[in-house]
Amino acid sequence: MRKLTLNSLLISLALVLSFVERFIPLNLLVPIPGLKLGLANIVTMFALFYLDIPSAIAITVLRCVLASLIFGGMSSLIYSLSGAFFALLIMIMLKLGYEKAFSLAGISMGGAAAHNSGQIVAASLMMKNTAVFAYLPILLITGLATGILTAIISMNLFNIFEKNNRVKY
Repeated sequence: MRKLTLNSLLISLALVLSFVERFIPLNLLVPIPGLKLGLANIVTMFALFYLDIPSAIAITVLRCVLASLIFGGMSSLIYSLSGAFFALLIMIMLKLGYEKAFSLAGISMGGAAAHNSGQIVAASLMMKNTAVFAYLPILLITGLATGILTAIISMNLFNIFEKNNRVKY
């Protein structure tokens, strides 16, 4: 019952972060279409590090589905799920090398790059055109920057949780 409650709270938090992110005028600073900070990824990383892979998958999928129902439509669901699935898969694989080869920043940046790649693959399939891959280098560069930002926020939150002994599940 505790796990279900915690997962529900984390899904809600990820939805709120997705909603708040819509009001951050990032495109005024960096005029790149589709650029987002990926704040909901903080919740995914928390689930990966402090819960388990099934929880991280459930939280990610439900966040994508609910956010698309509330804020978007079917195409946003396809882009969201493809990006989130690629990102989660890569972060799970990179986490296996955590503390040996990859830091939290490396895992976050890998997830951001995979998210962008997944969305480009989805766009290519939906449009039946590979020209969209020309946009990938720009998305990867911005994704690495947002991945670092999410990692910094995550590291600070994780340190606070651990220092205050608040990560008991």
